[in-house]
Amino acid sequence: MRSTTGYGARRPDEELALRTIERRDLRPDDLAVRVSYCGVCFSDLSALAALPDRDGNELVVPGHEFVGEVVATGSDVTRFRIGDQVAVGNIVDSCGTCAMCRAGQENFCTEFPTLTYGGRDRYDGSTTLGGYSSEYVVREGFAYHRPENLDPAAVAPLLCAGVTVWEPLRRWGAGPGMTVGVAGLGGLGHLAVRLAKALGARVVVLTRSAGKADDARRLGADDILVTSDEQALARAANGIDLLIDTISALHDVGKLLRLVALDGTLVSLGYLGPVSLETMDLLIGRKSLASAGSGGRPRTQELLDFCGEHGITADVEVLPSARVSTAMRRLAANDVRYRFVLDLSDLPAA
Repeated sequence: MRSTTGYGARRPDEELALRTIERRDLRPDDLAVRVSYCGVCFSDLSALAALPDRDGNELVVPGHEFVGEVVATGSDVTRFRIGDQVAVGNIVDSCGTCAMCRAGQENFCTEFPTLTYGGRDRYDGSTTLGGYSSEYVVREGFAYHRPENLDPAAVAPLLCAGVTVWEPLRRWGAGPGMTVGVAGLGGLGHLAVRLAKALGARVVVLTRSAGKADDARRLGADDILVTSDEQALARAANGIDLLIDTISALHDVGKLLRLVALDGTLVSLGYLGPVSLETMDLLIGRKSLASAGSGGRPRTQELLDFCGEHGITADVEVLPSARVSTAMRRLAANDVRYRFVLDLSDLPAA
């Protein structure tokens, strides 16, 4: 086993504490990655809050969007060498044989993908521990070449928030001649704006607050639609070809559908609970309601390459890993613009 250090907790009322943790010895197709920066996602908060629902008294080490340097390789590794700069997202294995995996959508693996933390290793059944740590061991097929021309800290959130919005933008053909709406200007939303604009689309940001207009335009938005302005909503009806909904709280899906154009699509990414809607909001205009989650391996590398070419990164606030509890408290209060990233350079190797 490889001893390393990481921040973990066993109970929901327990702050993340630095611990010695064990990584597996390298298998033939494994990489050992010295983690340099790891993004902090809302799902990290959710995982810690769900600790009472987990079996036994399992340790949770969060973190599923990180970058780092390869420090060791297994005997069969061919795509990476020691010293390579890599990125790792929220999936670190899948069955590789189901229809979803064969289509390059490992995120939808019918045998369920192995998550970067809180998942089950397909070989030894151990629980995966995440990237809030000094080192991570991952199969080379689930590591990605990081664009070295970009700020590594600002690349880390691309592996979760970035690819989550990239997949629907690519699936529904965002580009010139299309109007893309982005509802919610947070961790996912701000990247959706940047990516849609770089793809050549006209971008409209939907927000409850007119005070976000300047920031939306800085990110690349062509127009801002304040959702509390009923007259503005009426004028904008049936005008958005693809609407990326990143709002994480329960909200009126029908109001958004009425903004979607003929044969357009509303893609729900933020809120994962049950929703209700009037069928007429779909019927009039032959509209579609869809969703997506994370991304498969081909799209993930495609995203990183695109961002490297176009100079796209996340807006981040970087904190030393010793301040992880501060990051978690502020994230819970929605006090971040737009993503916290932990600098793991202050961690000892073991």
